[in-house]
Amino acid sequence: MATSSVSHGSSTTPIYRRFLPILREGLSMIGVTGLGLLALLIFLLPLGYVLATAFKLDSQMTTVGAPLWPAAPSTYNYEGEDYPLYNVPNEDGSTRRLALVHPFRENSDMVDPAKPEEGVFNVKGRWRTWDAIYKFSPNWKNFTDAWDQVNFPRLFRNSLVLAGVGTIGTLISCILVAYGFTRFQLPGKNILFVILVSTIVLPPQATIIPLYILFNKLGWTGTWLPLLVPAFFANAYDVFLLRQYFMSIPKELDEAAMLDGANPLRILVSIIIPQSVPAITAVTIFHFFFVWNQYFEPLVYLLGNEKLYPVSVGIGQFVTTFSTYPGRSAATAVLAMALPAVMFFLAQRQFMQGIVVTGVEK
Repeated sequence: MATSSVSHGSSTTPIYRRFLPILREGLSMIGVTGLGLLALLIFLLPLGYVLATAFKLDSQMTTVGAPLWPAAPSTYNYEGEDYPLYNVPNEDGSTRRLALVHPFRENSDMVDPAKPEEGVFNVKGRWRTWDAIYKFSPNWKNFTDAWDQVNFPRLFRNSLVLAGVGTIGTLISCILVAYGFTRFQLPGKNILFVILVSTIVLPPQATIIPLYILFNKLGWTGTWLPLLVPAFFANAYDVFLLRQYFMSIPKELDEAAMLDGANPLRILVSIIIPQSVPAITAVTIFHFFFVWNQYFEPLVYLLGNEKLYPVSVGIGQFVTTFSTYPGRSAATAVLAMALPAVMFFLAQRQFMQGIVVTGVEK
């Protein structure tokens, strides 16, 4: 008979104890993975609801007992007419699938799809209490209607111009400012950096009125200038991310380039920027998404000039006007987030690397 222990010198260790660490590690991994999947599911629930609503018929949203996924009532064609299918309860508690031909209050005329040769027969019971049968049927018409009514080509063009030019301006200005804070010995540099970072906690609602007065006196209201020009003057959040990454690049590379005769601008272009692609990618995606989703500032500065509206303002106007069409409203949201989702998917590796490294000072 096999023994349940293994001898080690003068002591014996039960076999099951040898597997306890492996079991604990496996249970810990399962628990952490399950918790992560649960958090991911909760986080994605709103997105899943929007996606499902975008493919639903508007009538499904108000139908009692309709499924959560995009669906349409199943029908059966009898003598050239389509009739809805229901699960009709029998006296023994079972159910059968029947087509409702003529609904009445206390009884209804039905057809059995399995035995159409029997013709129409009457079934007692209130048909409104029966469970309707649905089939998966995404409604693509919501997207075509939304595309035509919202004028997405113009909105996409406006948002791409605002996000593209604004991102270019942000990269140029923030890279220069972060480079100055990292590589140059300036008097009061740390104090200036603290003042710059402290502006992050300043809410935009506190500055919108004085900025509007300034831009109005300059004659910029009703144009894109109030949305584009400030991007060329850097912002604290992106400067902080880039500075943290620049600090992780060894200064020995700068000194080697100086020995070869490189000036500070040449060092920035040939040394710092090529080494900082992950951080620059993260800043690019951050600012692009920020401008793409920006709503309040364009609404204030454009003064109802619909030809210059970006996607966010155009969709907001559509949803407010056509709030009784939830399917089309959800379809506009899906179309608006399609491009940012593709950008993040393509650049996710560089994005995550930039976020991780900028949070660690070497």
